[in-house]
Amino acid sequence: MLARARALLAEHPVVDGHNDLPWALRQVGYDLDARDLSRDLSEHQHTDIPRLRAGGLGAQFWSVFVRSDFAGDTAVSATLEQIDVVRRFVDRYSDDLRLALTADDMEAARAQGRIASLMGAEGGHSIDCSLGALRGLYALGVRYMTLTHNDNVPWADSATDDPGVGGLSPFGHEVVREMNRLGMLVDLSHVAPSTMRHALDTSEAPVIFSHSSARAVCDHVRNVPDDVLERLAGNGGIAMATFVPKFILPEAIEWTLAADANMQANGLHPLDTSAAGMRVQRAFEEANPRPLATAKTVADHLDHMREVAGVDHIGVGGDYDGTAFTPADLADVSGYPTLVAELLDRRWSEADLSKLTWGNAVRTLRAAEDVARDLQTRRGPSIATIADLDGADPR
Repeated sequence: MLARARALLAEHPVVDGHNDLPWALRQVGYDLDARDLSRDLSEHQHTDIPRLRAGGLGAQFWSVFVRSDFAGDTAVSATLEQIDVVRRFVDRYSDDLRLALTADDMEAARAQGRIASLMGAEGGHSIDCSLGALRGLYALGVRYMTLTHNDNVPWADSATDDPGVGGLSPFGHEVVREMNRLGMLVDLSHVAPSTMRHALDTSEAPVIFSHSSARAVCDHVRNVPDDVLERLAGNGGIAMATFVPKFILPEAIEWTLAADANMQANGLHPLDTSAAGMRVQRAFEEANPRPLATAKTVADHLDHMREVAGVDHIGVGGDYDGTAFTPADLADVSGYPTLVAELLDRRWSEADLSKLTWGNAVRTLRAAEDVARDLQTRRGPSIATIADLDGADPR
């Protein structure tokens, strides 16, 4: 099965929806000499070019993430630094990577044997309530924006925060409309179910979940409820299953809450994956063995998502380098053949797997581009402000 999986990925490589390598590089000051991606960096991170190749990657959405406790101009400037490092490593490793801004660029990169490199901003705090900043990110190459991260933004509710505006505020709906006009995918990972439903009500283009799994299989607030998965067929969007253990394995939820509390007790942010942070995490894991997710765990989610959303509306988004822990047999970006082999063993057809790995994501981006071309003939850039629509400017 593993040999069949590798052969399939040679023809239909993986489009992965979310990888936090840029944030991992921030830990070394974005020094590409200190983290030479052409070498095996498994001692430090989940991602390097040899392992991307071994994993059968054909396209990667690099997350230009900044933590949601970054605010205002600090969040915007940090996002720009993330964009800068993606562009620098794509230029530096141009034999292997190619910047992709469109679905056609993704296909061209595949034809050249290079890995298409796209960007996604993770959290609406990255635009500081400014549609001009949103357009600036798009001009720099960002092709999706996750509406929130772990905390609410003034115009959208997060899954992991208390309800604020009840989903999307009027300005939040305008953000979605402007993203549609630009051709920037609306990413609904991290957002509250109310925000998911509001965005689906408003969006004229397909939406994505760049790294979320099925709530019916693992009842975590970061996952997608079945009623939302069911709407993807009508919307044309895609839900990309994540590999983060606490989102896919019910037994891992409580363990991770305890691990997060231990990080905070040691004066560290729970998302700290620096060498110091990982020493604390590994010591906690040694004293408190964690429940292990595997490729079978991810496949259980994909089986359910295929049944509810349809095979045309699913994908994968591993969240590598954005999580301290990974499934036992999907330890890093080289692991995708193991997942595909598991799905082959479950009698997924090669035609269905080609949609999961490559076809669905390319089609979704292309459809968003088509919607944008139409909308741009009918309306210009929005100059609305949050004060205009919500009655106050939180900045």
